[in-house]
Amino acid sequence: MRYLISLLLALLTGCTGIPDGIKPVTGFELGRYLGTWHEVARLDHRFERGLSDISAEYSLLGDGGVKVVNSGYNTQKAARESATGKAYFVDGSDVGRLKVSFFGPFYGGYNIIALDKTGYQWVMICGPDRDYLWILSRNPDLDKTTLQQLVSQAKALGFATEKLIFN
Repeated sequence: MRYLISLLLALLTGCTGIPDGIKPVTGFELGRYLGTWHEVARLDHRFERGLSDISAEYSLLGDGGVKVVNSGYNTQKAARESATGKAYFVDGSDVGRLKVSFFGPFYGGYNIIALDKTGYQWVMICGPDRDYLWILSRNPDLDKTTLQQLVSQAKALGFATEKLIFN
């Protein structure tokens, strides 16, 4: 029975990690992070295929968590689609490491690995492994110098930057 409980707990929390050798940002300020972010680049995933003009909207939940609304324009359906989830801090509210869920009790890692701490204008996020990477900006376009610096940083961290999809 202990083995079954341990296995169940591992399944429910196993995807909330952070890749080896990567650290989340510290000094994170949730209040400055809330609001709308636009996807600038990402690694491909089935849940975003066929979507363009992708954005994420973050707001506070009553229980101290973060409401997450991801949306994008589906070109085949000629309509905007959205998914609503919730996120909670893993290591304290000043560390950019959260777990996010769009499907009940199943959580995935949401790790902020680079952040414009001065103006909160851009961010780079990874999931529990190096298959998940996003670069977001407050504006739909991010200046080329900053974007190239983030891509270079991601490459140095072992992400397959040659497979990035730029929006």
